[in-house]
Order: sequence, then structure tokens, then C-alpha cells
Amino acid sequence: MLAVLLLALTFAQAPALAADGIDVVQAHLEGSPEGYRLSATFNLELNHTLEDAINHGIPLHFTTLVEIKRPRWYWFDESAIEATNVVTLSKNLLTNEYQANVTGGVQRSFHSLEEALDLMRRPSRWVVADKSALKPGTTYRVSMQMRLSLESLALSKAFIIDSINNPDWRLTTDKKSFTFKAD
Repeated sequence: MLAVLLLALTFAQAPALAADGIDVVQAHLEGSPEGYRLSATFNLELNHTLEDAINHGIPLHFTTLVEIKRPRWYWFDESAIEATNVVTLSKNLLTNEYQANVTGGVQRSFHSLEEALDLMRRPSRWVVADKSALKPGTTYRVSMQMRLSLESLALSKAFIIDSINNPDWRLTTDKKSFTFKAD
């Protein structure tokens, strides 16, 4: 009876543990006059440790990495494009506003953490490749991943070592892969 009760408690707590983290809901490339844009949607929930860090003025850097490769049957896949986008999420303790700063200078302020996270859940479409970088009619393999970057934390060495060893600070998606035919 005790074993059944422990098993039931374990499964009852599993959804709460799985709620924190990042998942890729959807991702695809779109052609545009400027180049190829990544359209993605993420399921992003911060755990209590990360929320507490932001609320105490520690900025969090989320990096999205996109790799576009051309498959080859005779050798390793040819790496065509690697693009990185960094979004820094922080809180201004004086104004009590949350800020999201996207690589390239776009910065927005929000009244709540939830509003700032919504920007990260549905980021704007960013150009990952110029039109000339991909050969029309060729099929490419695209993989993408978002993660919390600990390298960018401006903290003491002891805190960085603790954050590396603490699973609350390891926030990353699985790699999402899909094929794309350039137009």
C-alpha cells in the first residue's frame, strides 16, 4: 500500500517538474525579400530560481542557434549557415520594469515578467540567411535550439560554478530538426 502511495505521489508531481523549461512548439523557414526568416514558437516557463534571479536584477541570456546544412550522400553534410540570436531578459530595479534586449539593438520594456516571456515565446521572425546563401531548389536540413547561456552571466566565479552544477540553471530545448527546400 505504501509503495502504491509513493508511486502515485511521484506521478502527481511529474507535471509540475515538466512545466519548467523550454520546448520548441513549431519552427519553419520562410522566404522573404531580405532573406530566409525563422518563424518559431516556444513553450517557455521559468522555474522559481530563475524568476528569483531576474527579480534580483540578474540578467538572463537566451541563445537561439540555427544551423542549415546541405545533405550529401558521399561525405558529411555541408554546413551552409550558422546563425545565432541572443535575447537578454532583465529587470530594471529602479523602474520595476522588465526588459528584453534582442541582438541588433531592439529593446522593449514590459510591466510584468509574463509579458516579457511572451516576447520570447513568440519571437519576431529574424533573418538567418541571405537569399544568395542558399541554392534555389536544393533541400536543406535545418536544426535549431534555444538555451539559457551561463557564459554571459556577470557573476562571481563561485556563483557561476554553483549555477553550472544546479539543474535549475540548465534550461535548454532538444534540437528541433526539419527539412527546407530553398525557393
